[in-house]
Amino acid sequence: MSRLGSLGARLYRGEVGYDFIGKRKIWYGISILITITAVVALAVSGLNMGIEFKGGAVFTTPSTSATVAQAEESAVSASGHQAIVQKLGNGGLRIQISEVDLAKSDAIKVELSKDLKVPEEKINADLVGPSWGEQIAKKAWTGLGVFMILVVIYLAIAFEWRMAIAALAALIHDITITVGVYALVGFEVTPGTVIGLLTILGYSLYDTVVVFDSLKEGTKGITKQTRWTYSEIANRSINGTLVRSINTTVVALLPVAGLLFIGGGVLGAGMLNDISLALFVGLAAGAYSSIFIATPLVADLKEGDPQMKALKKRILAKRAAAAARGESAEDEQSNDDFPGDAAPAAAVVGQRQQPHRGQGRTSGNRR
Repeated sequence: MSRLGSLGARLYRGEVGYDFIGKRKIWYGISILITITAVVALAVSGLNMGIEFKGGAVFTTPSTSATVAQAEESAVSASGHQAIVQKLGNGGLRIQISEVDLAKSDAIKVELSKDLKVPEEKINADLVGPSWGEQIAKKAWTGLGVFMILVVIYLAIAFEWRMAIAALAALIHDITITVGVYALVGFEVTPGTVIGLLTILGYSLYDTVVVFDSLKEGTKGITKQTRWTYSEIANRSINGTLVRSINTTVVALLPVAGLLFIGGGVLGAGMLNDISLALFVGLAAGAYSSIFIATPLVADLKEGDPQMKALKKRILAKRAAAAARGESAEDEQSNDDFPGDAAPAAAVVGQRQQPHRGQGRTSGNRR
């Protein structure tokens, strides 16, 4: 078995682990800081919206010896607006200019034909009206709102309302960070970006549901025992699914990183940046929020329940009494406190399970 697989097995059995829940205030602080940075970036820089949202014209030329810099200079001079120029695989150019109407596009086309030494009739011009962009934006917001509502309803039914609230907070956290990164780097926001944002929500929700399912199984009959608090079981659930979350995230990030850094950066296929940046940042943020935000938030909400408060009080009192007698709290309890398979699922993270008295001895007379 590989080292990572061995670690995953030990995490699942509760032999080793990290106290994610106990350090949740650190994770909350980091997330708040990142979120504030994203919001400030949005307020100061704003988003670089593509012509699909602002309206404009896209000119496509056949193969030409003109450089991207020459085409950009010509387009800016002819239109009076900033232009985005991309080199196409066939040697042609894609020139994108925002806020250009039909009358002005003809004059720009003539100017580009002269400067780039390309026949005017071979330059293709596509116009996008701002009203179409507004419709796309409205549909995107509607789709996002419907998705959020369905997520909350499903999680509230499949799990409980506290988990639904925590998952919703994690999704909003992921969207805010991803959009903030777009504002910071200045990448253009296109319909591909919107598709990427909606895609990462599914990935983020998947990781969160995996942990929640483990937590749900581990807390069955929790009030019938006095060994572990809800937070301790939640911590065990995170550790038990940690390696799985890391594996799925890395496998998903590798091809996206290829699109972003090789396709968009090395090969210059700028259109790939529209969706790849949203996927890359969103996948990383989704994995982070599933581990460090969603489950700790559920633990905080659940520990406020009167039953969980009473349970925690009983557990702490029992541990204090055992400590006063110089005994371990585990020595007084058997696995009957958590019937069936629930006992190992509720193990305290970071504490190796010790065999009960009498276990592990061989039969026969003592010498």
